[in-house]
Amino acid sequence: MARKLRFFKEQMLKAGLYPEAKSLTRADIDMDDLETKLGELEVELIEINANGEKLQRSYSELVEYKLVLQKASEFFSSALSSATAQDRELESRQTVEESTETPLLLEQATDPSKQVNVGFITGLVPKDKSMAFERILFRATRGNVYIKQAAIEEPVVDPVSGEKIEKNVFVVFYSGERAKNKVLKICEAFGANRYAFHEELSKQVEMIKEVSGKLDELKMTIDTGLRQRNNLLQTIANQYERWNLLVRKEKSIYHTLNMLSLDVTKKCLVAEGWCPVFATKQIQDALQRAAVDSNSQVGAIFQVVHTKELPPTYFRTNKFTSAYQEIVDSYGVAKYQEINPALFTIVTFPFLFAVMFGDWGHGICLLLATLVFLVREKKLSGQKLGDITEMTFGGRYVILMMALFSIYTGLIYNEFFSVPFEIFGRTAYACRDLSCRDATTVGMIKVRETYPFGVDPVWHGSRSELPFLNSLKMKMSILLGVAQMNLGIILSYFNARFFRNSLNIWFQFIPQMIFLNGLFGYLSVLIIVKWCTGSKADLYHIMIYMFLSPTDDLGENQLFPGQKTVQLVLLLLAFVSVPWMLFPKPFLLKKQHEKRHQGQSYALISTEESLIVEANHDSHDHEEFEFSEVFVHQLIHTIEFVLGAVSNTASYLRLWALSLAHSELSTVFYEKVLLLAWGFNNIIILIVGIIVFIFATVGVLLVMETLSAFLHALRLHWVEFQNKFYEGNGYKFYPFSFASRDDDDDE
Repeated sequence: MARKLRFFKEQMLKAGLYPEAKSLTRADIDMDDLETKLGELEVELIEINANGEKLQRSYSELVEYKLVLQKASEFFSSALSSATAQDRELESRQTVEESTETPLLLEQATDPSKQVNVGFITGLVPKDKSMAFERILFRATRGNVYIKQAAIEEPVVDPVSGEKIEKNVFVVFYSGERAKNKVLKICEAFGANRYAFHEELSKQVEMIKEVSGKLDELKMTIDTGLRQRNNLLQTIANQYERWNLLVRKEKSIYHTLNMLSLDVTKKCLVAEGWCPVFATKQIQDALQRAAVDSNSQVGAIFQVVHTKELPPTYFRTNKFTSAYQEIVDSYGVAKYQEINPALFTIVTFPFLFAVMFGDWGHGICLLLATLVFLVREKKLSGQKLGDITEMTFGGRYVILMMALFSIYTGLIYNEFFSVPFEIFGRTAYACRDLSCRDATTVGMIKVRETYPFGVDPVWHGSRSELPFLNSLKMKMSILLGVAQMNLGIILSYFNARFFRNSLNIWFQFIPQMIFLNGLFGYLSVLIIVKWCTGSKADLYHIMIYMFLSPTDDLGENQLFPGQKTVQLVLLLLAFVSVPWMLFPKPFLLKKQHEKRHQGQSYALISTEESLIVEANHDSHDHEEFEFSEVFVHQLIHTIEFVLGAVSNTASYLRLWALSLAHSELSTVFYEKVLLLAWGFNNIIILIVGIIVFIFATVGVLLVMETLSAFLHALRLHWVEFQNKFYEGNGYKFYPFSFASRDDDDDE
């Protein structure tokens, strides 16, 4: 039935009809009756198509025949008039017998002794093969044929292939049966269609009239057949979606039943599968309803089976959280009962994006574009969109959060298309005298309390803007990066605790926390202390000489008492944490493996047929413990974390780099395009400048920069955050559902 429905759909699409999307309520249609009805419709449609093809082939042949009659009659008429003219000219000269210009046909007609049996063949040959056709005829008959061709103005439908082809009408004159046979074979080889033609003019006129009459009759018959075919297809289109839904459901049911197995008595079917714990009661109720509806004498038995197989992973999502779950699943599906990073990604992903995209003007533009998708959500969800539009629509709630966070960070940066505003109060600085009116911070004094929220607008446009914002955003990037990496390591502790893996807690979580915070956590503390105290200490000098010369005095770079001692302790702990991660775990795993094997007990149970050996351990314990493999794996993991702690922290500096690039590009477009056009005091230049500014802002900042920041935020979550705790080696749970199968293509 699915094959028949596919056949109907192909025929409807060829006819320009589309199935009507009516409400797909379940109709009371018996599947046997539906199969019979579909078979009858298929037979009727095939018969109509076959008759239509025959009629169309006959119609195409008659069209070609009519063209041959018209063009060939022109050949003979022109040849006859030319021969008559030459006959009159030769009679006037009275040199009929001696002239070498006497037409061959005329000479044969006047002299019975010289008469030769000259025949001809007429037809059509494809235009692209006409030259080769003429050349082969000449060579095969050694030049003993005469061919005349004329092009047809419009392409004609070929009776055999049914395609429109440009063709030429030809007339081939030959002498003898051997030449005729060669011409016929060449015509077949070149796909030339041959048609009968009479020499007499009266017969030609009569044949043209007869062919024209048949064409009119066939045209009426073909139109009637097309109307009948369209009516039948329209009837099918009205019911197609309902039939297709029923067939899909029936097919999916049988496909599922084929996966069931018979029990020992071969009277019952046994199904094994996965289901969420919360759905157990629903499944039992559904089985009871099915037993009642089917009047079954034996009810279905639902029993929970305990297995050691790894269950699939299933997270209940909605239209808001599904996009974030897809972002995580693109990296890898969570192992069963492993912590799901999507919960944290809902906040951290749009926030890190906004750190790189901080401009509340651009954030508002992004928000307005997203609101278009949200307002038209119901309408667009039922339509087929393009690849890019569909991807954007699917992530509409991600973009919404990105826009809202961009507005927030833009207010912190105090940037609106790179223009600062005194939204939350007046600037804390004022000019000491008239010498500071060049928009610099030189000569400015603090006259009131610190700007209450975000960056003080006085910094924008000053000579100190770039050094100030560079320092601020770079240190902020390090703080955010260290905080997120610490969150990832803390989540690894909860994973290990849930799976009761104490080795990962003592020899992975603890040394990783010590190493990361002993170096980069300490750097984060120095940044905060420097901000709070206003110290001029060089943090780069402190961190570099913490490794090169840990015992030297800090001098003016000292931020708090006892800093030197703290650095020595942290450096020592960082060095100790590396072998702490590397050596104990492989040896302890080996010891645990040996301990399990020492406690194995075997029992031999003899029966009449076989000897059964039972062991009180899992099949996994039978595997040989490869200490070298475990040690190399732990070595790789340790090196990866140690080097990754440095590279991942540096990777978070992309937050600073992209934020700076976005801000500078926005400033360039504003000052070098919009303000420059405004300065000409010309309305045309101003309009052109506004148009260029809008296209540059939308194309570069709202499209390219958005995509760039999105991809960088994606990398920070996949590599820098999730690799601290997320294994992602599970597989998804795909429940049986009619809704998920309705849009699948039939195979």
